[in-house]
Amino acid sequence: MKRLERGSGILLGITSLPSPYGIGTMGQAAYDFVDFLVRAKQKYWQILPVGPTSYGDSPYASFSSFAGNPYLIDLDMLIADGLLEQSDVKGSWGKSVSCVDYGLLYKKRFEVLRKAAENGLAREDAGFGAFVEENKHWLREYALYMAVKDHFGSGPWIEWPDEDIRLHRPEACARYADMLKDDIRFYEYIQYLFFSQWHKLRSYANEHGVKIIGDIPIYVPLDSADVWSEPEWFQLDSDNRPIWISGVPPDYFNENGQLWGNPIYDWDRMREDGFGWWIRRIGGAEKLYDVLRIDHFRGFESYWAVPADAETAKEGHWVKGPGVDVIHRLTGWFKNMTFIAEDLGFQTPEIKQFVEDSGLPGMKVLEFAFDAREPSNYLPHLYNNHCTCYTGTHDNETLLQWKEQAAAEDIEVAVKYLGLNEKEGFVWGIVRGGMSSVADLFIAQMQDYLELGAEGRMNVPGNPAGNWCWRMKKNGASAKLADKIADMTVLYGRS
Repeated sequence: MKRLERGSGILLGITSLPSPYGIGTMGQAAYDFVDFLVRAKQKYWQILPVGPTSYGDSPYASFSSFAGNPYLIDLDMLIADGLLEQSDVKGSWGKSVSCVDYGLLYKKRFEVLRKAAENGLAREDAGFGAFVEENKHWLREYALYMAVKDHFGSGPWIEWPDEDIRLHRPEACARYADMLKDDIRFYEYIQYLFFSQWHKLRSYANEHGVKIIGDIPIYVPLDSADVWSEPEWFQLDSDNRPIWISGVPPDYFNENGQLWGNPIYDWDRMREDGFGWWIRRIGGAEKLYDVLRIDHFRGFESYWAVPADAETAKEGHWVKGPGVDVIHRLTGWFKNMTFIAEDLGFQTPEIKQFVEDSGLPGMKVLEFAFDAREPSNYLPHLYNNHCTCYTGTHDNETLLQWKEQAAAEDIEVAVKYLGLNEKEGFVWGIVRGGMSSVADLFIAQMQDYLELGAEGRMNVPGNPAGNWCWRMKKNGASAKLADKIADMTVLYGRS
């Protein structure tokens, strides 16, 4: 496992990039943002998960741990490759340039991608065959799962009317694979398009000194190819329905806790297998990212298990997780990968010891630092260098929104601690606090550099709708802003 070097970066999901087609993609705007990062002397670009999203549009609830999100495939690049005509992409892709219309995308995007796939599959392309062969350990199951899902009206696999395919019986899988072979080929081909574009973008970033920080949730959704095709790794009953589901207890974000609904892993069985499922999963992430942040890292030490029929997360209880065994297995296996532990939440002595024993850098969030009621371990003078400092995460308010909504006494603590003043500006003063800290890595949301308020918030935990839609305007990543970030980056030795 590689350690972080001192540096800084910006958190911006690819969907938030500007684009004429309703959502950010791996097209020119992504390359322009890499150029912006270079000019701003940033070493890292942190993104949100890039898997295909389901109902609710959360990148943390994907149909596959391995597949890429078709929405991120750039249409202009497909036109340049001769897979589409300009006329194929005409029409409206949404009324707002600042918010993704996922409903419209769901209706229109796949029609266009099917046209591109038809044209691509009509060509002689050895690269596609090689891609399918190289990724067959996940791609064939994912493509079959998506084809069958379409066949049954897009419903979750747990509700498919054919029990044999619902329970992933081999004879049924073979029968549907033959019946739906054209749809399966389509889903394989758009993964080929995704990974072709992704590898070019990542190579461009790396060649310009920018590393990609990816993000994986600890759990996978019930309605995913992962659970459908490999139910043995989850706590399911004889009908492959979950016995226990995931969540977190009541906390800062929600008085009822959060009922995530993911099936819980069968950790005993995973341990017996040498955590092979996790090795395969991180192996997939290694093909995408240079650094990997593991979301809800504390769930490896102990996790909140809720009965599958519970109405709220309040009905759950803590269960001991696999501990550092799985972490040491992964860090030992992936010696060239750098990991970050998302260790936020209530810090028990057990959690603190677990993170320390893991050897991974944890997270410090400045929005949590300035609590007038009691001292916080997120205050910069308490950091050691082996950590990552964030202004806030995708789950938090923007700094400007936090200033407007936090308790006045907490803001007063921040003003006094950091010497905030009107000339510098509140947001830039908070950024300075993180940039000047000893933390190896400092990350700020792009929304904070743009000094946006509530309109720039990405996600409100526990809120089922209206999230993940914010998009940056075309001129947001300006040269003037890059130079301002660069000045501070150089001043604090992060360039």
